[in-house]
Amino acid sequence: MNRLRKLVFSAGPRMAGARPLPMALTGAAALLLAAVWLTVSLLASLPPGAGAAAQAADRPVSTFSIVAYDPITGDLGVAVESKFFAVGPVVPFAAAGVGAIATQSYANTTYGPRGLQGLRDGDDPQQVLDELLAADPGRDRRQVGIVDARGRTAAFTGTACLAWAGSRSGPNYTVQGNILAGPEVVDAMAAAFESTPGDLASRMVAALAAGQAAGGDARGRQSAALLVVREGGGYGGYDDRLIDLRVDDHARPIEELQRLLDIWHGQRAESEARHLLQSAAAGAGDAERAELLEQATARAEAATRLYPGSGWAWLTLAEVHLAAGNPADAATAGRRALRADPWIKTAVLSGIQGSARLIEALLQDEAFRREWEAISSR
Repeated sequence: MNRLRKLVFSAGPRMAGARPLPMALTGAAALLLAAVWLTVSLLASLPPGAGAAAQAADRPVSTFSIVAYDPITGDLGVAVESKFFAVGPVVPFAAAGVGAIATQSYANTTYGPRGLQGLRDGDDPQQVLDELLAADPGRDRRQVGIVDARGRTAAFTGTACLAWAGSRSGPNYTVQGNILAGPEVVDAMAAAFESTPGDLASRMVAALAAGQAAGGDARGRQSAALLVVREGGGYGGYDDRLIDLRVDDHARPIEELQRLLDIWHGQRAESEARHLLQSAAAGAGDAERAELLEQATARAEAATRLYPGSGWAWLTLAEVHLAAGNPADAATAGRRALRADPWIKTAVLSGIQGSARLIEALLQDEAFRREWEAISSR
């Protein structure tokens, strides 16, 4: 402190005839400067980025979320929306065949991996939750929702969570939120999840939309995320991430999340259409072939409706129409494919993707041929 006083008194040029500062003022200045010096010293001793991380962790992940299980498919997932930038990396955790966890409100992200390990070890969700909270001195500020691969749930809202905060649970799901417009938010989420048909992802996003319509996060909205896991459900079957979608910063994040989910469903529909088309071509009888082509047409049309910007979805529809004996419809879909993605020509000619035989058939249509020839391949 003496050293610091010397620094205070010696700092800057002295003015001729200046009167000395009162002792009370100089003492206060010294104490203030000491506090600043100590803070700077502590921050300088932290690893790079630690100060920013500490500040970020001090902001509440005030949000509403749903964790849920589908007993038919075995899917597990989390959907979340918040007035918080990039909520996706913070709140949702899930493991196929194990469970799903949402950790929010000054989120302790260790709850995710530690909680999933507890479920793997055979503890039920309430036991896992009790163990997580017992080991956390900041438990009063936490909010958590857990579901396991048997549909059992547990939820917790700490007494220091900012109002309104609470949860609702039902068969195979729990919804929770904090800094909400009111309890009607989680009530609407629960009702929407229970009444909405479709796959787990669609039902969870419907729950988010209902929560937002009921008032949502009282501060507003910014980001949303959707995570669904299924054993071998990831790309190529190499992992379990069936769906992993994030909207980090958007004026209407749930609507944007729904748009991304529609694209995902569109890609799945295209894949299903191609599979049905292959089955129809694999020596099926006339009646079975007609039924398979009808199903393929429905799935291909769904793909173009859900993902209209995909040239490959339109090309699949063209192939299905051609196989069903509708060359005019095939050519129309083919033109839509070229307009959506002119690179299709390069992909087909270079053998990267697509069917040269399909293009040869489509080139019999004059309108398609004109559009094809107008594209410069790369």
